[in-house]
Amino acid sequence: MDWTLEVVIVPVSDLAASIAFYRDQVGFTLDHDTTNEHMHVVQFTPRGSGCSIVIGTMPSQNEMAPGSLKGVQLVVADAAAAREELVGRGVECSEVMAFDERDGGTFFGFSDPDGNSWAVQQIRARADTPLIPLEARGRFGEGVEL
Repeated sequence: MDWTLEVVIVPVSDLAASIAFYRDQVGFTLDHDTTNEHMHVVQFTPRGSGCSIVIGTMPSQNEMAPGSLKGVQLVVADAAAAREELVGRGVECSEVMAFDERDGGTFFGFSDPDGNSWAVQQIRARADTPLIPLEARGRFGEGVEL
């Protein structure tokens, strides 16, 4: 049996500010923004990822303090280019640090407006062999009209 991680709940205090941050600054794809009488839920997927993040007002989201999620890890093929892209969109990032010269040993980090922190790991092999093949990405929300 496969056990796939497909959603991570990110606790935030201000949905509008968080939507703007994750969509406009970080560049995650907005999959849906759903509101009804019981909840407001917003889902984003990082480009090329099979795992999404969710912010909102569901009971499970309200159990976590805003900013309490630490060290969720993203993977990119080029950490310097990814950092430059984020900084260009106004995201404060740490410097790129190589802890190990082997592929996978280079990182930088950033935090959202509430202090939820993200680690970004460089795995150069992702440039030639993405985790989700390009032809399969439509299943994960890319190109979906909202």
